[in-house]
Amino acid sequence: MDRKFARYTVTSALPYANGPIHIGHLAGVYVPADIYVRYLRMKDEDVIFIGGSDEHGVPITIKARAEGVSPQVIVDRYHELIKKSFEDFGISFDVYSRTSAPIHHETASEFFKKLYDEGKFVEKTTEQYYDEETKHFLADRYITGTCPHCGYEKAYGDQCENCGTSLSPLELINPKSALSGNVPVLKETKHWYLPLDRYEDWLKEWILKGHKDDWKTNVYGQVKSWLDHGLKPRAVTRDLDWGVKVPVKEAEGKVLYVWFDAPIGYISATKEWSENTGKDWKPYWKDKDTKLVHFIGKDNIVFHCIIFPVMLHTEGTYIVPDNVPANEFLNLENDKISTSRNWAVWLHEYLEEFPGKQDVLRYVLTANAPETKDNDFTWRDFQARNNNELLAIFGNFVNRTLVLTGKYFDGVVPEAGEPDGETRKVIEAMTGYPEKISASIERYRFREALNELMNLARLGNKYLTDMEPWKLIKTDEEKVKTILNVSLQIAANLSILSEPFLPFSAEKLRNMLNLPQMKWDEAGSAGILKAGHELNKPEFLFEKIEDAAIEAQIQKLMDTKKENEKETAVKPQKEEITYEDFMKMDIRTATILEAEKVPKTDKLIKLKIDTGIDQRTIVSGIAKYYNAEDIVGRKICVLVNLAPRKLRGIVSQGMILMAEDTEGKLVFVTPSEDIMNGSEVK
Repeated sequence: MDRKFARYTVTSALPYANGPIHIGHLAGVYVPADIYVRYLRMKDEDVIFIGGSDEHGVPITIKARAEGVSPQVIVDRYHELIKKSFEDFGISFDVYSRTSAPIHHETASEFFKKLYDEGKFVEKTTEQYYDEETKHFLADRYITGTCPHCGYEKAYGDQCENCGTSLSPLELINPKSALSGNVPVLKETKHWYLPLDRYEDWLKEWILKGHKDDWKTNVYGQVKSWLDHGLKPRAVTRDLDWGVKVPVKEAEGKVLYVWFDAPIGYISATKEWSENTGKDWKPYWKDKDTKLVHFIGKDNIVFHCIIFPVMLHTEGTYIVPDNVPANEFLNLENDKISTSRNWAVWLHEYLEEFPGKQDVLRYVLTANAPETKDNDFTWRDFQARNNNELLAIFGNFVNRTLVLTGKYFDGVVPEAGEPDGETRKVIEAMTGYPEKISASIERYRFREALNELMNLARLGNKYLTDMEPWKLIKTDEEKVKTILNVSLQIAANLSILSEPFLPFSAEKLRNMLNLPQMKWDEAGSAGILKAGHELNKPEFLFEKIEDAAIEAQIQKLMDTKKENEKETAVKPQKEEITYEDFMKMDIRTATILEAEKVPKTDKLIKLKIDTGIDQRTIVSGIAKYYNAEDIVGRKICVLVNLAPRKLRGIVSQGMILMAEDTEGKLVFVTPSEDIMNGSEVK
């Protein structure tokens, strides 16, 4: 590490307590964080690893309403499930707290009140959607409607899950309340805002200058994009009845917005740890010799790199993060993980169906980690990595070494003689691995670090195969002693260096080698195991995963897919409209004259359309399904009298008619005959 810190505060994103943990969460946040923390502990660093459940999000209240229970019932259920899953999987939190805890409500209230009393917030009265039937102001997720970008009819008030565009409720077409199904009305309400725009210069100095070279490119790039576009004040309060109450009289009936409340959960969890251990929590958050590291997924970058740091900086007594090593997303069998579609590998189910194989999943998720781009988890790859890497390389080397030592030397470490040239090369290579792995871990390159660990196992495997002690034993027992001594030293090094990545297997290997748990700096030595040291009986470190187990998992996903297709094959009829309503829509046939992708977007294509009436520009969210150059000349149908909207600075005059198949793919609605542009569709 470039700078020596007195201590480390490591946080992992707080999962919503409205569902179980899946492999996407593990690969994005919890496995890399656990590797980092276990490594720091082995280095004798002073480190606290913080986790907890986020229990105040709107998704929780939506789930509670759907089940007809209180939000507390939901969070109690999932908090316990998540906490146990993490424990069983070996995520080694020092504290796993929850934002419904009294200490969190107290901490979050105090944080808000300090900023409020110092005049750091901006008060604004704005219009917000209100459900007159249920008497509720509607949070963004309680409003659904048609996305103005891609036409998806089930977009939320904060985001369209079809095209991924961030939205505000006022942008939705035909908004409806998710509570009653009624059309909401706009009603005035007052809220408090954190004026992010006032801190742009500080953020640019701190991030763009201070962390250009040490933050991951995906994190730095996203933050720079936000700053380049300019920041706006962001509300810190909401009109809800579930959450941390706003601690001022004029805010009755309001709670802290979850994005403001949740990251303070890291601090309140540390206070809880302090109460349980008797240690002072303040140095971990207020001492500038502490390194604060946030492990998150890419969807949380803005909160942990802009908003929470501004909160900490504004409060004035806290440190800000030194690094935020966010990962990209993990897909499952070439499809986006989706909790609503049950398209996921759930951790608690994996632990039941693959007992004792925590390290296999940790290994696969690290070896295939989405560190720089989205990656894909497949069950076939899971099986291959276990059988061809963990079992055939790591496990095979350890087993052969221990079995041969038991066979030839009664399970006692033999005395090493003078090494030959090849053995000297192997010893020299072995001693370099702790530093290689350290360098990768400290740069948050865990996939690279794991590969170096496996290279050490490969080194041992090749050495044993090349030296063939089973042949030499009849003619040169002294050389066999040296070969097996060196092989055992490699195994001992593996037992130390694998601890952050494969903690269960490392413990098993230590037991076989009859070694205590050791520190990182003890690795790299060719003398860990002394001559005459007695080994324990060898066991298989890893087991083969058979085809039947994998087929069962694949079939499970296919069954899920079939269920989803049944549910989405034909959507139910929408509510009735009058003939007059339909006649207000002016749908015309048209031809695409020009098409180009909108810069800096993933979904949008800018189209020049000949409607027969005129030539106009339409922006459509179809880039996921069509290449711009392939659709020029295509006949289409267009709603031409839709009010113009500005999308990414481009005025869009109309909407293309698309059909959505059961996989969610958008397909052009095209006239079956070559018909004149401008013909009315009736």
